[in-house]
Amino acid sequence: MAKWTAFPYDDVDYTYDLAALKKAWPQLHAGDAEPWPTDKAVQQAWVLFHAGEFQKAHEAGLKAGGAAGITVANKAQAIYANYLEPSEKLKLTMFQAVAERAEALLAEHSQQPNAHYWMAYALGRYSQGISVTKALSLGLGSKVKTALETTIALAPQHADAHIALGAFHAEVIDKVGKLLGRTQGADAATGLKLFQQARKLNPGSAIAMIEYANGLAMLEGSKRMKEAEQLYADAAACEAADAMERLDVELAKSELEE
Repeated sequence: MAKWTAFPYDDVDYTYDLAALKKAWPQLHAGDAEPWPTDKAVQQAWVLFHAGEFQKAHEAGLKAGGAAGITVANKAQAIYANYLEPSEKLKLTMFQAVAERAEALLAEHSQQPNAHYWMAYALGRYSQGISVTKALSLGLGSKVKTALETTIALAPQHADAHIALGAFHAEVIDKVGKLLGRTQGADAATGLKLFQQARKLNPGSAIAMIEYANGLAMLEGSKRMKEAEQLYADAAACEAADAMERLDVELAKSELEE
C-alpha cells in the first residue's frame, strides 16, 4: 500500500495512553456514539487514529478484525480520504473501499450502527466526488438516506448521523431543487432540524457547526448568511481534542478566509 500523506500539524501531540483515552472516550466519541472497545488491539488502533496516524490506525484495525476493528479501519480511511488525500481518483477508490467493507460487515452485523454510518458517509462523499446529480441517478441517494436513518434508529445519540442526514437533505435540494428533491425524500425543514439536533447532541463539535453553516447557506441563502458565518467562526475557535477535530477546526478557518 502506498504511503498516505502525513497528518500536517505537529504543534500539538494528540497521543493518548489507554487510560487517558478511556477517560476522554465519551468526549472524543460524542459524534459517532462508538462504544469503548474491549479488544486491546482495537484500543491501540484508536490511539493511532486520535493521534493522526490514520494509515497505521487503518492497518491496525484491519489486523484486529471483528466489527470493532473494521469500524476503526473504516473511520481512519474515510477521514483520511476526506481531508488529506490529494488524488481525487484515489480518494474515490478509498471511499468505495470503506463502503464495501461496511456493507460486508452489515451482512453479519446488521444491528451495528457504525457499519450503516460509515457505508453512508463513504457513499455520500463518493457521491459528492462524482457529482450529487449523477449519484442520485445511480440510486445512491436513497441508499445513503436509508443507511443514515437506520443508524439513528439504532443509535439515537449518534450526532454525526444527524449531521450527515441533514447534509443529505441540504445537498439534494441545493443540486436539484425543492420540487425534484421531494422525489428523493429531501425536505428543507427536516434537514435544518437534523442539524439542530446534532448540535444538541454534541454542542462542542466543530464539524456540526460547519455542516450546519453549509446547510443554512444551501437551504436559506443570503437571509441566514450572517448566522452561517458566525457558525464558521465558532467552529474555528474550537479547541481540538484529537487529530480529526483539528482537521475540522482548520477547515472552518479556511471557510472564513474564502
